[in-house]
Amino acid sequence: MQAVPVPASNTTPATARSHQRVVLVVSADHSFRQRLSETLSGLRWQVAEAASGAEAWSEAEETRPEAIIVDSWLPDLDSAEFLIDFRTQFPETDLIAAGGALETEGPRGPYRQELLYALRSCQDTDTAAWNTAPALETPMARPVADTLPILDAEEAFSAIRQAEVGVESRPAAAQRVAATPLASDPLLADRVPELIGVAPNMLEVSRRIRLVAGRTTPVLIEGPTGSGKELVAEALHRLSTRSRKAFVAINCAAIPEALLEAELFGHTRGAFTGAVQGRIGRIESADGGTLFLDEIGEMPLGLQSKLLRFVECGELQRVGDNETIKVDVRIIAATHRPLAQRAGTGEFRSDLYYRLAVFLIRTPSLAEHIQDLPILVDHFLEKMGRETPVKRVDEGALSKLGAHGWPGNVRELAHVLERAVILAGDSPVLTAREIDFGLSIN
Repeated sequence: MQAVPVPASNTTPATARSHQRVVLVVSADHSFRQRLSETLSGLRWQVAEAASGAEAWSEAEETRPEAIIVDSWLPDLDSAEFLIDFRTQFPETDLIAAGGALETEGPRGPYRQELLYALRSCQDTDTAAWNTAPALETPMARPVADTLPILDAEEAFSAIRQAEVGVESRPAAAQRVAATPLASDPLLADRVPELIGVAPNMLEVSRRIRLVAGRTTPVLIEGPTGSGKELVAEALHRLSTRSRKAFVAINCAAIPEALLEAELFGHTRGAFTGAVQGRIGRIESADGGTLFLDEIGEMPLGLQSKLLRFVECGELQRVGDNETIKVDVRIIAATHRPLAQRAGTGEFRSDLYYRLAVFLIRTPSLAEHIQDLPILVDHFLEKMGRETPVKRVDEGALSKLGAHGWPGNVRELAHVLERAVILAGDSPVLTAREIDFGLSIN
């Protein structure tokens, strides 16, 4: 986190400097924070930055900002809930939501229009506009979030309230909400920020996430390797009432069978050779939160029966202990295998399958939503360019990427682009020559 000082001459009295206007910019997007900070500094604001909700709380308590600008998505907290809680804790701070996020009504600072001007200026600028790389002829789709309107607190709440009651004569703010793709398309409005793409099957994943996130229902995520199953699990946790508790993930295929039971359930001292001290397991460490069992299809049958008992009654026994422990966790499992078929052939316990697969979410392969390729390419290049100049792809590179089969799905795309960025060296443009699929199997 970095505070950008307001330029001042050496003759400015200390008392004047102590009353500088401070604004807190909260966004997970580093380039957005950088552009907005530069604009606000030019307007003689002192800018503090935060990349997450928790970081914003800490910074606000330290700096007591006059205003706060919050992006429409936070990586650790629900944006709307954060704004409501923030208003309660800091009632005098002028709250501005970028991207149409809602917050409770509160005071409007005397410099609000100046802040809104800076915000609009930055959102009207392409993400890579601050970069010196030349523009490419190949159009890259802008992220959907970039098309959102800028609304202050009262405009946003008024727009939504009037839309809900069907008022025909709506103010300009409500009309702007209705005119945006996110408001006009119900599926786009449900899109989860972690899932990049606007293909119908990707929007269906987002819709299912939002439907079940607030419940304690067990969820089974099925999809090919590299298609983003863990991102779905993290989104389910973030949008749930358990988001302030732990999200604990364990890969059932990565731990030897002999150690997996102790890793899941914990063990007492001396329970087995090498157990010099007791420790709690992953299940117990997720108490109150979410347990993500990745590659559940690889779990040995013997251990499946013990997991079944926990799923049924919420009680576990540490290895080497006779006492049972009550634990409250929400279980999310994932697999790249057809688990229903494996349950039918006896390779996976059918009773455990039916308890885990109460609600199913399927993540599509990249080939099934290849129309999202330009958006995904743009996303990964922006992510890799946070510390260095952002690179772009030319038409030849994009065509070569589009013709590939992508057996490794989105994960493979990220690796191919990282390899291309390295091969390109100082060049700001990735060409077909830098697109190397390596040892990928078609």
